[in-house]
Amino acid sequence: MFLKNLLKDDRGGQIFLIVLLAVSIIVPLLNMFVPEGNIFYLSTYTVTLLGKYLTYALLAIAVDLVWGILGILTLGHGAFFALGGYAMGMYLMRQIGDRGVYGDPLLPDFMVFLDWKKLPWFWQGFDHFWFAAIIIMLVPGLLAYIFGWLTFRSRVTGVYLSIITQALTYALMLAFFRNELGFGGNNGLTDFKDIIGFSLQTDGARVSLFLASAIALAAGYLSCRAIVKSKLGRVAIAVRDGEDRLRFIGYRVENVKLWIFTFSAILAGIAGALYVPQVAIINPGEFSPLVSIEIVVWVAIGGRSTLYGAVIGAILVNLSKTYFTGAFPEVWLYALGGLFVFSTMYLPRGVTGLFERKQVQHA
Repeated sequence: MFLKNLLKDDRGGQIFLIVLLAVSIIVPLLNMFVPEGNIFYLSTYTVTLLGKYLTYALLAIAVDLVWGILGILTLGHGAFFALGGYAMGMYLMRQIGDRGVYGDPLLPDFMVFLDWKKLPWFWQGFDHFWFAAIIIMLVPGLLAYIFGWLTFRSRVTGVYLSIITQALTYALMLAFFRNELGFGGNNGLTDFKDIIGFSLQTDGARVSLFLASAIALAAGYLSCRAIVKSKLGRVAIAVRDGEDRLRFIGYRVENVKLWIFTFSAILAGIAGALYVPQVAIINPGEFSPLVSIEIVVWVAIGGRSTLYGAVIGAILVNLSKTYFTGAFPEVWLYALGGLFVFSTMYLPRGVTGLFERKQVQHA
């Protein structure tokens, strides 16, 4: 009953969840139960690639909640994604133990190489999954809350806010490049072995991560949909469409912005945490402002303010990226720019806007 009310008048969301459910059933079956030589066999590499796309889709939904619903163009959500990824990476590094290159049971290889004598205080506790899970949500959420509290109460808006969010992720990128910070420097964290006791190299672990990403994506979509349908969501849309009017009639606009921005950052952190064990590395490059800009392009191409449009954009762009970076690596950035320009000029409401237009014409 709750889901029925939540998805009422959201035909696109209903279709998306049905497709996601079907994919979540079919993909593991084709990988685990179809013989490798069969035409329908799905390789573990493909399963991992699809799982990565699902984490990108969750990240895109987080950005659409802030940009499409609340009206804040954020160019810094890559930072929250990377922070969640680093928290998961720290847990995975602690699981290596004495199986590292240098055989130290406590210190990760890069710390042994840099001649560190003891584990830094902020690495303590990461040998437990429950602790890492808390940090994955706490650190991005706390950073977003502090950042939002300072900027929203100062009434920084528009392009100035976008520039500040970009400066935030750039500053973090520069900090994480430093070896003395204790996060692996330029090389980042890699060479992961296990997650909650299971080897990351097995097909079963890859399928499990794919399913975890699908569940997180569905839960993220439904939670964002619940926000949009709530009073908070209606006020957020009003903030997007007429912030000064809301202030005039007595709403604390900064509180609405703060809580949605913080929740969105937590979603981004969860996406990053699911991304890292599937790609087997996290480094400061994930903090790059270009990553955050690319996320915005996903949402714009898919269609902002629909949530499911962000999913379509993320998957469509990353499928194209996988093809172009393999076949024509020097062309990819031009192709991405061309997609964005084409979407802006001819599909201002993204791919979902095209479908909505056809439905109106048939009606």
